[in-house]
Amino acid sequence: MLTRTKRVLSDGTRIEDLVDRPNREVSLSVMNDAELYQIEMEKVFGKTWLLLGHDTEIPNSGDYVVRHMGEDAVIVTRASDGQIYVSLNVCPHRGMHVCTAESGNAQVHRCIYHGWAFRADGSFIGAPVERERMHGDLKSKEQLGLKKARVALYGGLIFANWDVDAPSLEESLGDMKFYYDMLFKRTDNGLEVLGPPQRLTIDANWKTAGEQSACDGFHTLTLHRSLLERGIMGGSGGDEVAEFAPGMYGINVGENGNTLRCIPVNTTFTLMLGESMENLSVDERFEKLPPPGIMPSMLPEMKRNMTPEQLHVMSVAPPQVGNLFPNVNILFIYAPLRDGTMGSGLLLHTIVPKGVEKFQWLTWFFAEKDTPDDVKKLMRAAASQAGGTSGMIEQDDSDTWPHMTESARGFMGRQETLKYQAILGENRPDDWPDKAKVYNGFSKDDAQWLWWEQYFALMTN
Repeated sequence: MLTRTKRVLSDGTRIEDLVDRPNREVSLSVMNDAELYQIEMEKVFGKTWLLLGHDTEIPNSGDYVVRHMGEDAVIVTRASDGQIYVSLNVCPHRGMHVCTAESGNAQVHRCIYHGWAFRADGSFIGAPVERERMHGDLKSKEQLGLKKARVALYGGLIFANWDVDAPSLEESLGDMKFYYDMLFKRTDNGLEVLGPPQRLTIDANWKTAGEQSACDGFHTLTLHRSLLERGIMGGSGGDEVAEFAPGMYGINVGENGNTLRCIPVNTTFTLMLGESMENLSVDERFEKLPPPGIMPSMLPEMKRNMTPEQLHVMSVAPPQVGNLFPNVNILFIYAPLRDGTMGSGLLLHTIVPKGVEKFQWLTWFFAEKDTPDDVKKLMRAAASQAGGTSGMIEQDDSDTWPHMTESARGFMGRQETLKYQAILGENRPDDWPDKAKVYNGFSKDDAQWLWWEQYFALMTN
């Protein structure tokens, strides 16, 4: 058991000793420790804003999906007042899941065990045989509703948090909201999901994927080498990997464990179009190669929705990949479409823990709502091919995470450390906005270490 005042595990290990901040090392044991995992459910998944879906998944009154906050199942529903509510999917009578379906439409959720019924907003309606008051007299109906989480919507994304004292979602994003707006709030009508999320269960600790999502660009050189050699991720062939990976040079930004990788437009122009953008104006750059997911017809509204500083970033090095702490992976990438044209794939992954050695990988595909239907189909296919459950990128990544988890099971393996000592240092280009921490150059460990700093802060609080 954890001694809260000393933050000590039952074997005598102090949690603060698991993360060696001066030397930027993390004990490999964190990737396979059942006691630590239970503390994470409280300290991380019980106190942070967690992505549960998108409001276009539940457009109508009564629509709902069942998702997870850590290992807690929740009902995400749109009530008759049009508001979105997130309620614990646990009947307060005897602990049965109130909702056993993954999605659907219901104005009333009735527990199949004893028939206790709840409105879409989680409030208790009553038990069968009302005159017999089968819910008893000790508690009022107002006290018997489903537990509700705080809810925040951002760019259509649905977030929830159990902690009533936690900072708001906007405060948690901090200066990173400046960059996330360029992905999620670019157009008048915003994004929509392209079908239900894909699901894949991976035999690995959730942190193996969580921390990699925080701009671990280094692994691209080796783990994704075949994609580089084929020109899919910016490669052009050759013996020295670093020499044919120009996409490794860019700008990483981060704050509060949230990070994004901004890839220079000049690199993209060279790799995708075989030409330079040096002599092109900002408008000409956007017209030739709009940011991923933006159709040329959407450029006027994109310019209206973005500030001059944001448009500058988008024209120089738009954010494309990164994370939302603790368990979201973002890929808004350029990708070839099936019709032979250069397009994009927009997707988000969430990493849902299912035990110390298992997590569920959920993948949503997106497009701007005003994208033509035929293009949406092409974008979904491109995103699925690149980053879906059987995508080229994720086949590589998901091969490593179980190995790391298994390594952390061994007596000697647990004594090894994860090292984040390739330090670039804060290095802001002269024309770059003063937003978040900025690391300009070859992608190193700086942004990824921010993920562990946030994890450390939560786990030792």
